[in-house]
Amino acid sequence: MLREARLLSALRGTDVPHPELIAVCPDQDVLGAVFYLMEAVEGFNATVGLPNLHASNANIRHQMGLSLVDGLTALERIDHVERGLGDLGRPDGFLQRQVPRWLRQLEGYASVDAWPGRAALPHVDEIATWLETHRPDGFVAGIMHGDYHFANVMFRDDGPELAAIIDWELVTIGDPLLDLGWLLATWPDVDGRIGLVSVEPWNGFPSRHALVERYKERSDRNTEAINWYAILGCFKLAIILEGTFVRACDGAAPRKTGDDCHASAVRLLNRARAWMRWPVIG
Repeated sequence: MLREARLLSALRGTDVPHPELIAVCPDQDVLGAVFYLMEAVEGFNATVGLPNLHASNANIRHQMGLSLVDGLTALERIDHVERGLGDLGRPDGFLQRQVPRWLRQLEGYASVDAWPGRAALPHVDEIATWLETHRPDGFVAGIMHGDYHFANVMFRDDGPELAAIIDWELVTIGDPLLDLGWLLATWPDVDGRIGLVSVEPWNGFPSRHALVERYKERSDRNTEAINWYAILGCFKLAIILEGTFVRACDGAAPRKTGDDCHASAVRLLNRARAWMRWPVIG
């Protein structure tokens, strides 16, 4: 909670669309927990539904998709050290930690006897090996949202621009290109669906290739390895979603929710493997 408040405070006065921080209270005795107040945001979440202006205009929907990328590039331009966020994360070794960290997460699921096991997830070891073999040599550290996709932004009611980026609980200092990779991994297919996220109507929204091209226009970062980041996004999200399936197997989550998450995990891993062979983005 304090981490989010610190980030929102640091973004004050920047061109990153975000809720303005009003106040923060670190004293748990006041309400029984740390809390902060932020300004209300006028806008809507696309996964809940599109207003008529946006639902009736494919060009506006196209610009909405590009606005998501613009939000990312605005965030990555922020000098996190200058804004007092130099100790918000551990950028040293950030990319090297990714695959081992998520493999440990997957291995931890084995403590639930009712889980069918990692054999039910295709290509895990193949993808992990590919990611380690093709890992970029280095990166320029910056602010990462950590969970950047349609459900975690709000759009303006009167146009395609972002009103605010929200849900900053996973913010860290790392490689901002992973935020783009995550966006590509979660980007809906032609029918507007990718497991748990859907936007309707979907026609008009830009392709993944168009998102990457927009990013190249707005960012100075090297995008030669963007396929790697997208594959890592698929790998990471698949393992996270499988965790909900594990909980469902253990009776701690609804079975249908778990089954849906497992199906999405399988789909993401199949997508990652396909992208290893045919890098259709970047």
